Amino acid sequence: MAGVAVRGIRKRFAGAEALAGISLDFPDGGFFGLLGPSGSGKTTLLRIIAGFEHPDSGRVEIGGEDVARMPVERRRIGMVFQSYALFPNMTVAENVAFGLRAAGVPRAERATRAAEALALVRLQGLGERRPHQLSGGQRQRVALARAIVTRPRVLLLDEPLSALDKALREEMQVELKRIQREVGVTTIFVTHDQEEALTLSDRIGILRDGLLVEEGPPETLYAAPRTRFAAEFLGAANILTGEAVPEGLRLPDGAILRAPAPARMVAIRPEAVTLAPDGSAPEGWTALTATVTARIFAGARTILHLERHGTALRASLPGGAPPALVPGAEARLAIPPDRVVPLTG
Repeated sequence: MAGVAVRGIRKRFAGAEALAGISLDFPDGGFFGLLGPSGSGKTTLLRIIAGFEHPDSGRVEIGGEDVARMPVERRRIGMVFQSYALFPNMTVAENVAFGLRAAGVPRAERATRAAEALALVRLQGLGERRPHQLSGGQRQRVALARAIVTRPRVLLLDEPLSALDKALREEMQVELKRIQREVGVTTIFVTHDQEEALTLSDRIGILRDGLLVEEGPPETLYAAPRTRFAAEFLGAANILTGEAVPEGLRLPDGAILRAPAPARMVAIRPEAVTLAPDGSAPEGWTALTATVTARIFAGARTILHLERHGTALRASLPGGAPPALVPGAEARLAIPPDRVVPLTG
């Protein structure tokens, strides 16, 4: 295992800045998610760590060693691509052992290590099949086995589950986390899927326009984001603005939204918005009224889209909502102050 760090990484393509001085630490043995919209720079950063791209300036450190100018083959990186990149003319076992053969590992040891890697990804007994004889999830497991069989210092995953359907993707998320914990390798993965980042990551870095917006544990970034971009990108959020007052936030209509600190802008997750059917809220909470504009059944939850003096709101309610709360009806809401998050911008 080896920790990874990047320091002041800058990269331009055709005059456009893809990375604008990124500095990040990827803990030894951790599972770190790089999350951001298309064009944010996350894949460029991953390719620079791998050695497929070279930074214009800055350092890439693996185990404390600067590898920014080191060739790919000397970095001891394992990489899993979105497209699997398996060789169709080889068996599964030959695909897994390919890196070992290129490194000159003896045939008997190659066979043993390939079998061990296939067992780790729960594909034992399928070594003689060809890639076209496997399902999409099985091919993804082969690609993962090929990446870890070389015992890399760092494992890099470039949107590895995006080609799978929802059910299979969720299954592979659990398997990927299990395998990473068993191997213990420092893992960095790129995704644009917020739910996937929250599920897999020990820490998340959110990128935008080549800059690091926020970084931290997923629970912290979700519950207490610092910026509007992070609040809206990492899940749904109600954003309210107004005047900062000692109690929290004065809304444009004069209502006071209680918050932990004075704020001009706050985020409230939809699941923090509850109903106060009798018109009252628990002591210390904020009571508001809003008009229902849409009602969406989402299985375990019901989503209410609401409007209050021109501001759109959402409430995510476990189970069903009262039958009377249909579009056009008035909803009485209650919001706990500790779920109101002041934002810096």
